[in-house]
Amino acid sequence: MATEIRPNSIATAPPLRTGDRLTRDEFERRYHAMPDVKKAELIEGVVYMPSPVSNESHGAPHAKLIGWLIAYESHTPGVEVSDNATVRLDWDNEPQPDALLRIVPKCGGQSRDEAGYIANGPEWVGEVAASSVSYDLHDKKEAYRRNGVREYLVWRVEDRAIDWFVLRGGSYESLKPGEDGIYRSEVFPGLWLDASALLAGNARQVLDVLNTGIHSTEHEAFVGALA
Repeated sequence: MATEIRPNSIATAPPLRTGDRLTRDEFERRYHAMPDVKKAELIEGVVYMPSPVSNESHGAPHAKLIGWLIAYESHTPGVEVSDNATVRLDWDNEPQPDALLRIVPKCGGQSRDEAGYIANGPEWVGEVAASSVSYDLHDKKEAYRRNGVREYLVWRVEDRAIDWFVLRGGSYESLKPGEDGIYRSEVFPGLWLDASALLAGNARQVLDVLNTGIHSTEHEAFVGALA
């Protein structure tokens, strides 16, 4: 059942602070009382409130990741892209993924809609991280794994690297690119990525490779199954 946030409880809520250990209900109560806060996450019961991010290390990579996903969505009825949407994973985890891609509930997706939020793990999540030391590759990765996020991509901007994990047998394994260097999603047929082109800022090459995936027989069959 969705939590009801009462006006009086919002008015008396203390502020969110990084490092607070809260229940999900209390996290939401405090978050609603701080409309000026644009991003806060509850990961394994701990509050994270990222500091302002730069265009180079986050804003521009984030936009490119979203653009790639929206191009896929536009050719794949039955899937949905979302940007920084709060996801109710479980009672200790409520992240705001930089990007997510899901099969919509009416088409058999594993997530559901709950009081305007996404509940349960979507099929695919992407995060833009500074480096390999980020919590995106540690506590958050574990929360996504435990809640059944089937594929997880982390763009490590400072390291100039992309990690793509796929859930197999309850564990995350690295998704290996093909001999041509192209990553091919196992969950979303046709979602192909030229990681080298993405890291180099070659948006045209990224979209050309995606377009090839979108016109594959696997993607055609997937769209038919969703319909």
